[in-house]
Amino acid sequence: MIVDDELDMESLILQKFRRQIKNNDLSFVFAHNGFEALAVLASNNDVDIILTDINMPEMDGLTLLLKLQELKLPTLRTVVVSAYGDMENIRTAMNRGAFDFVTKPIDFNDLEITINKTIEQLNILRQYEKDHDKLVAIEFDLNIARDIQNSILPKTFPPFPELSQLDVYASMNAAKEVGGDFYDFFFIDDSHLACIIADVSGKGVPASLFMAITRTLVRAKTEPNVKPNVIFENVNRMLCKENPNSMFVTSFMGILDIHTGEFAFCNAGHNYPYIIKNNNDLVCIDKKHGLPLGLFEKDYLSDSIFLEKNDRIILYTDGVTEAMNKDFELYGEDRLCELLKSISTNNPKDINDLLIADVNKFVDGADQSDDITTLILSFYKD
Repeated sequence: MIVDDELDMESLILQKFRRQIKNNDLSFVFAHNGFEALAVLASNNDVDIILTDINMPEMDGLTLLLKLQELKLPTLRTVVVSAYGDMENIRTAMNRGAFDFVTKPIDFNDLEITINKTIEQLNILRQYEKDHDKLVAIEFDLNIARDIQNSILPKTFPPFPELSQLDVYASMNAAKEVGGDFYDFFFIDDSHLACIIADVSGKGVPASLFMAITRTLVRAKTEPNVKPNVIFENVNRMLCKENPNSMFVTSFMGILDIHTGEFAFCNAGHNYPYIIKNNNDLVCIDKKHGLPLGLFEKDYLSDSIFLEKNDRIILYTDGVTEAMNKDFELYGEDRLCELLKSISTNNPKDINDLLIADVNKFVDGADQSDDITTLILSFYKD
């Protein structure tokens, strides 16, 4: 829009930009003062740039700038025209939101450069708005994905208040909106509790989808009298068949007989769990029974141990030991062991809280680089 009370301005503009007008690169509307400009703007939503003279009758350019500020049009840019050397009015115009200025007598080559520069800036702004809208939509989808992911993880603690033999507590803190870690625990029958913790390769949405698939398969393949290694073999076979992105998941699964204390387990490339014994000695379950799930179809082994009264099993993902502080130091296995040796409580939530608090203290505000997941099982026996 050209706003100028000089009647020959319209013909000069149309002559100068005739090629761009013919090619539909530019189009112009005209007004002779601020009032007419506001009326044109109210009826025309396609105005991107207003080139306005400062000195005009009825409503001058400076007053028009104030009115435009009130309209709050973020993608509208104003270029003012003023006499050469009229810096006071030019400064006032810039303070009132003008994007640029040109001086009289108008150099139309300079005006063309100014218009092109303004259009380029508007295009950048519009692209930013599009990108921002996409990010808002993605964030909305990620929030829904996070809620769905959280909904499939057990969150009721204590989970089995009617049982005196055991207690369980678990937590997952994703590094992104959604994570690739997961934990789960459920009764297979009246006497056997299955516990699983896992860490999917990668992060974000792909990892969270692979996590959901893995968890579903583990639940589907877990049946009474089936050992953990057989469950993992069945799950691994399915993951290898439907895995075009070659993702994998490290996992540890244990099945506890709540009456005898027998704990059968299989470790598929996961971090070694620890047992805080009833005399507070720390024992590492340092056995691995195969590669992470999803890589190759193969057999898995398993082992079993017997838990004693007040033994506590600590399962965790590498987000704990690889938590990094601002000096790029890792929390590490040694620091984890020192903490676990100092723990005397049998309450799994208290153990979990002590562990997470110690990791957070070490990290000291540094950005979280990986999902942090823990599962604590306390066995009280009959």
